[in-house]
Amino acid sequence: MRRTPVLLAIAFLLGFGGGYFARSAWMSRPHGGEAGAADLAAIRKLHQADIDATMTQDLNALTALWSDDAVNLGFPGPPVVGIKAMKEAYEKFKKDYPEFQVLRYANEMKQVQIADDWAIEMSDSEATFKMSAKGDPIIVPRARGMRLLKRQSDGSWKFAVVGLK
Repeated sequence: MRRTPVLLAIAFLLGFGGGYFARSAWMSRPHGGEAGAADLAAIRKLHQADIDATMTQDLNALTALWSDDAVNLGFPGPPVVGIKAMKEAYEKFKKDYPEFQVLRYANEMKQVQIADDWAIEMSDSEATFKMSAKGDPIIVPRARGMRLLKRQSDGSWKFAVVGLK
């Protein structure tokens, strides 16, 4: 009985798995000392801008959170693609629900992995809002989401893809 192919397959899988986990561990840490800390600070600044824009429902501030070629899966219907379509979607939502009010919005980053000019983050978010002034508050319980961020030329970060539905 020849064991060589089985042993080679096991060795390959161990090497592949070890490399994958080593790379994941390396990517989950901020890179480059100060550059990693600067990236995390810029990402936290984006998160605060997201909270502020969401709470005020300022259409310009909401649109400014997104990269030019962003994809938002959070609106009803097909994905919203591009900054112009994003602004139009926010305007339509505001027109359809003029009394919409966010009462509470929290987003807690659980993990972020930065690679070059991209960051993938896992976060938990929860919100309470009213669709109309007379409506009852709607509570969205804690939900786990994934967001892809894109570094801008000035070092700031913007949303590239948001996968909350």
